[in-house]
Amino acid sequence: MTTQTALEGSAVPTERATPTIVPDLNDPRLYIHPEQSRLAFNMRVLALAADTGVPLLERLRFLTIASTNLDELFEIRFAGLIEQSHYGVPTAGPDGMTPGEVLSALADDARAMVDQQYAILRDELLPALEAQGIRIPRRSAWSKPQRQWIHKTFVEQVMPVLTPTALDPSHPFPPIQNKSLNFIVSLKGKDAFGRRIGLAVVKAPRCLPRLIRLPTELSSGRDEFVLLSSVIHAHVDELFPGMQVTGCHQFRVTRNSDLWIDEEGAEDLLLALRGQLRAREWGDAVRLEVADTCDAEICSFLLQQFGLERRDLYQVDGPVNLYRLRELCTRVDRPGLTYPPFVPGLPVRLRQGEDLFSVLRSRDVLLHHPYQSYVPVIDLIRQAARDPDVLAIKQTVYRTGVDSEIAEALIEAARRGKEVTAVIELRARFDEAANIDVAQRLRDAGAQVVYGIVGYKAHAKMMLIVRREDDQLRRYAHLGTGNYHASNARSYTDFSTMTSDPELCADVANIFQQLTGLGSVVRHHKLLQSPFTLHETMLRLIDQEAAHARAGKRALIMAKLNNLSEPQIIRALYAASQAGVEIRLVVRGICCLRPGIPGVSDNIRVRSIVGRFLEHARCYYFHADGEEITYLSSADWMPRNVFRRVEVAWPIAQRGGRRRVIRELLTLPFEPDVDAWDLAADGTYTRYRASGAETRSIQRELVAELSALDTLDT
Repeated sequence: MTTQTALEGSAVPTERATPTIVPDLNDPRLYIHPEQSRLAFNMRVLALAADTGVPLLERLRFLTIASTNLDELFEIRFAGLIEQSHYGVPTAGPDGMTPGEVLSALADDARAMVDQQYAILRDELLPALEAQGIRIPRRSAWSKPQRQWIHKTFVEQVMPVLTPTALDPSHPFPPIQNKSLNFIVSLKGKDAFGRRIGLAVVKAPRCLPRLIRLPTELSSGRDEFVLLSSVIHAHVDELFPGMQVTGCHQFRVTRNSDLWIDEEGAEDLLLALRGQLRAREWGDAVRLEVADTCDAEICSFLLQQFGLERRDLYQVDGPVNLYRLRELCTRVDRPGLTYPPFVPGLPVRLRQGEDLFSVLRSRDVLLHHPYQSYVPVIDLIRQAARDPDVLAIKQTVYRTGVDSEIAEALIEAARRGKEVTAVIELRARFDEAANIDVAQRLRDAGAQVVYGIVGYKAHAKMMLIVRREDDQLRRYAHLGTGNYHASNARSYTDFSTMTSDPELCADVANIFQQLTGLGSVVRHHKLLQSPFTLHETMLRLIDQEAAHARAGKRALIMAKLNNLSEPQIIRALYAASQAGVEIRLVVRGICCLRPGIPGVSDNIRVRSIVGRFLEHARCYYFHADGEEITYLSSADWMPRNVFRRVEVAWPIAQRGGRRRVIRELLTLPFEPDVDAWDLAADGTYTRYRASGAETRSIQRELVAELSALDTLDT
């Protein structure tokens, strides 16, 4: 006997129908593979590069972001799937797709995305930039004076650092770094030693600028640049005197950049990770990019050198690394071609210059970055570092800048004799080197530095300050949805809570003790923590909302996340939808849930906001029969966040703050005429466009509302 479900007969239904029995919530067709959803997010970013309503240089920036995101997809996701497929790892997850099937689907979509990237650059962005006097002329368009200047620059600035390598038994194919710019050159003739060598490789050192500005007197536009790749290509024959260059083609290889550390076997995680960082540039190749002018024979030769197959070849009409064009966004000063600047706002009491500890003793401070300033967070730790009554500072560090003001404040505090503890997550992908540097500097200053728990990334964003006041010790805490990274705070949307709430501070202290010492699981007063209580509490609250719906009460779940892929939570949301719970989800990136499936997810809506700022805050809301339970959190609803990381979620208790969080994160995205992407049951996204009225930008509205004229007191 077969089990009939609402999904029988089609991958995803398009017509509403009442199923004869309750659908099987384990049906693989109910789930989208996370990597397919990740690539769909990259396509939404790329769509902004084609959006004429976005300032021109910002469109170029979105193009480079999409290119970088795609690079990471190959470096980490493709690489992992290739390894899984090679070693015969079984079905990847609830979607039922094997690694090989996912690879095949991703390759087709990635190739389409690459073609679209270069079409947008060639057909839309470059002509639009040229119309604004910003030019990157091809070699064939250089004037004679420009050619002379470029040749002089090549001879004096470029040629001395190039090392052409002929390919013969004495000169094997050279090692090629991950994502570096290189040229494969075909030659005819004899060299000085009488050798007939047909191929050579020229590597472009990373110390050379990829964009070279032409002098004003030689520019036909206001801003004119030439690509390093064009400069080398135009003069490559000078690297092989007496030989005939018959072809020159740029190429780039992408390598597996995931790091593997035997944490339990490593005596010092920092030293082990530092050693692995050197190997990142030389992992197994996963993709080869070449110029579209490269002939099939040379393409095959390069694929063979890197152990790749034809499916791994991407031929492009333009620079092999679009990210390098991002320099234009900073080197061209055209205010009208970028987003208008704004001054982040401050709550009234903080603008009045009150002592931060005094402010926090009276009430919590809630900040929505970047609309509101990140300076109070930096000021809090600076004040703590210099205050003689502060005895101890404890902080987690997941990502930090190279010149981090917060790290400097911690170093200053340690040098002043305070007890400074830093829980530094060395394994924050692509920020490992910066975190290693901060860890070493803190150690040298006398701070206690630990790396969290073996097997669990410390992803929570917490700061704890212990201060002596009237012969008693009082704690102050900062909790954030984003990293302690001042630069990210200007481009990521995140929430910060600064508080002296005794129970919340005690919970933070318990987690720091857990991270640095030993002990059993402690039940917190207010905090939820993964891998212990966060997941089980989410499931309980979702089930509670379903029970309220079945009892005829109002039932509502809302959440704002970067990613949603945890199968148990998705199944619980499906069950809640079936019970009649209204569910509204704002998911920026990966969403493995399919909304709008009859009998399964009729009551679920999913929207994605992609814009000027990277949406990064996490928030969970449950109506709870009018109680309105609202949490901010560092955790997405993903398996790694709820099971393999140390994360926290904290309640917003003050009514004014709770109203703000609900409105700014959860209800605004679902208001009419909002610029957002709606997820359909088949996994596709459709961008909403208002008809007859201007489409609303939530981010633009929040800039106007919360920036310099801010009068909020929360």
